[in-house]
Amino acid sequence: MKLRFEVGGEDFSLAGRASSELKRALSRLGVGPELIRRASIAMYEGEINMAIHAGGGDIEAEIGEGRVVMVLRDEGPGIPDIGLAMTEGWSTAPDRYRELGFGAGMGLPNMKRNCDEFEIESAVGKGTTVRMVINI
Repeated sequence: MKLRFEVGGEDFSLAGRASSELKRALSRLGVGPELIRRASIAMYEGEINMAIHAGGGDIEAEIGEGRVVMVLRDEGPGIPDIGLAMTEGWSTAPDRYRELGFGAGMGLPNMKRNCDEFEIESAVGKGTTVRMVINI
């Protein structure tokens, strides 16, 4: 099963749509609640990061062959230092998002923590691609 989503930049009214749809699809397939929780957290954190930092992007999720594969792509500013961005609490989110409760610097660490495989590629000025896998 393949799912595709478009994430709008700075549009928090739709943030969480992809994670909710993924959660419903996994539930219909009989996937256990712990794996659904992990996939939902990873996807939601990715959606929020795309909305805050990248001006939006696209998500593809594929469920099959004993795993969930989520690929998030954006054409945002890119991440200059991935190692630093993976540090809990480090964030470049503007104050206007922090005041809304976003941008605490836990997005990428939470994404990685909830996945069995996590890869991130980024080029400054070109964008970022994140690939996450959760084994079912």
